Amino acid sequence: MKSPNAFWHQSWTILGLALLVTVGCDKEPTLGDPPTAEDAEFTYMPSAANANVIEFTASNSTLQSSWDFGNGQTGEGTNASSTYPFAGQYTVTLTVQNAGGSASSSQVVTIDQDDPSLISNPIYALLTGGSSKTWAVDSVRPAHMGVGPNPSSAAGNTPEWWAAGANEKAGSGLYNDRYTFRLNGFGFDQVTGGDIYVNSAHAGDAPFTDTASCLVGDFTAYTGDKMGETWTLNEGADTSITVSGDAMIGFWTGVRTYQIISIDTNELFIRYVDAKNADLAWYIRLVPEGYTGDPGPTPTTYALPFDFESLQPTCTTFGNSAYAYVANPNASGLNTSGNVLETVHGNETWAGLFIDLDAKLDFSTQSTIQLMVWAPDTGTFRLKLEDQAAPSQYVELDQSVTTAQSWVQLTFDLSGVSTAYDRLVMFPGWSVSNAGTFYIDNIEQN
Repeated sequence: MKSPNAFWHQSWTILGLALLVTVGCDKEPTLGDPPTAEDAEFTYMPSAANANVIEFTASNSTLQSSWDFGNGQTGEGTNASSTYPFAGQYTVTLTVQNAGGSASSSQVVTIDQDDPSLISNPIYALLTGGSSKTWAVDSVRPAHMGVGPNPSSAAGNTPEWWAAGANEKAGSGLYNDRYTFRLNGFGFDQVTGGDIYVNSAHAGDAPFTDTASCLVGDFTAYTGDKMGETWTLNEGADTSITVSGDAMIGFWTGVRTYQIISIDTNELFIRYVDAKNADLAWYIRLVPEGYTGDPGPTPTTYALPFDFESLQPTCTTFGNSAYAYVANPNASGLNTSGNVLETVHGNETWAGLFIDLDAKLDFSTQSTIQLMVWAPDTGTFRLKLEDQAAPSQYVELDQSVTTAQSWVQLTFDLSGVSTAYDRLVMFPGWSVSNAGTFYIDNIEQN
């Protein structure tokens, strides 16, 4: 049995240790000392297989290491390597860091001779033409710009929700941009012509802050050329290109990485997401500067009236709408015809569809347009007439649908309207998103 003195001695010892632990827990945690210049030192040497492939080793393997190889490529880790196809001097920078901070050091690597074998990747050759190649948006081809779902549906990588017609975005700042890919140093230049085309959700966002509304939708940003940037090819299941700095390609949606859907000598088709709406995938089709793309088949155009029995014109949808020709779902009342135009309203409040006509409408003697509509709910049906050659020239009229789930006839009075319009645009469920399924029939001029 322990003596009382021993018992009290042991108790005071335990209490003292507890106090020390408690005091220790009250101390502020420290981040540790930041790396020194010596910690950021590195060595390098040519690989055994090729003098143009350089292997780098960071001196301090306990720190996080990030490399800028001076050739447009970057890397991570204590040991890294990079390929230098072209002779020249390259400034390589290593940055090491820990919780306390970071430090960097640089060295110049000299490559004595070109090695063409290192640039045999076919995508390099197609992008750059073997040296330098400039691309532009294929403005004359339908679907040179468009949007679809992300991830892609069963339809594949295609702008299934909306696609631009030939030259539809003229004046937006999209068609005067040029994108040059250089093989030497993986250089990239973007010549903007003073402006670029910007998604409305990104208007005013850095770095393209000087934006103004555009006559053909969304916004134009006024910005200078982005020269001396670089591009990186990211190969994998979804091979992509990333451009550096403030450079970008096509329609600005806040990202600088573009998936290559297809590439050949005369076409580069890319896909990219929207930084503010990951459900959207945008598409841009590029061709070499000066190359005239395939305009595709001549669009079929039509004349009023439309009863959709024998003639079923091609419609162009927007705002994520869809359309089809179907059997009349309610062949009663005002409309007992066999076939009608069905349109499912998209998620945009301005969703709808249009039909291009083969001649401009003349309202000097027939001053109204009538149509029948079956609507899932009461609301507003907007009719818009545009000039195909200048869509910013238009006239709009609204009619109220006062009876739901039954055929009603709407009459739009166009007395005094000029004959400058040859595009018939319809907005069923105007100002309501996801307004439901509508049926339209018997569009005629009286």
